[in-house]
Amino acid sequence: MGDEKLLKQVGARINACRKELHLTQEALAERMEVSVQMISNVELGKKAIRPENLVKLCNVLNVSADYILRGNRADFEAVGFMKKYTQLSVENQKLIERLVENLMQ
Repeated sequence: MGDEKLLKQVGARINACRKELHLTQEALAERMEVSVQMISNVELGKKAIRPENLVKLCNVLNVSADYILRGNRADFEAVGFMKKYTQLSVENQKLIERLVENLMQ
């Protein structure tokens, strides 16, 4: 796959995650402490994201680097599930655990 196509795919995933959180490019840039131009260039696939900015991006968007870089949806969904799971009461967490154990048999 060409570098240009890969950069556009990465940018599209970043754009989609940002919009899911109802963040503007400006708000994302502010939270990451980067320029709006950097966010725009990355989302458009014009430039690659630097590793230190990828870490900031993943923290702000609450996604894995694997999802941003490779589009591995399973990791993306697992992060979302774990976020919801940790918000449950301990009783409901144990219920989920028992359900999963029963399904695995």
